[in-house]
Amino acid sequence: MGEILSFRLTPGNTDDRKPLPKLIKDLSGCLYADKGYLSASLKQQLKTMGINLITNIKKKMKPVEQTCFDKAILRHRSVIETVFDELKNLCQIAHTQHRSPANFVVNLLAGLVAYCLIPSKPKIPVAGTSLQA
Repeated sequence: MGEILSFRLTPGNTDDRKPLPKLIKDLSGCLYADKGYLSASLKQQLKTMGINLITNIKKKMKPVEQTCFDKAILRHRSVIETVFDELKNLCQIAHTQHRSPANFVVNLLAGLVAYCLIPSKPKIPVAGTSLQA
């Protein structure tokens, strides 16, 4: 639906998979991610939390059975990239020359609030499900 469910600020050298369990602790269902999140241990950890991690597979991996819905959602990766682009460019959270850490945090939070107030956010068209409001 294009909404931000949670966010976490980490140093640039932190693996993206490390903060994931804390980001999704109150969620359940399916989590769609790119190939960078492929990890058997992460998939098992999320499974114990009630979350099914669904990713595309790499070329040399054996095929994993996915539903048509899962394949369709994974093809909509561009929508996620559009959200990132709007956060960086329209909401200006990618500013790099802050004079103080406090100014950086204020700018980041202001950008997140600005994104939340945008009336028409990019979203994946899902018809006939309970996901639509």
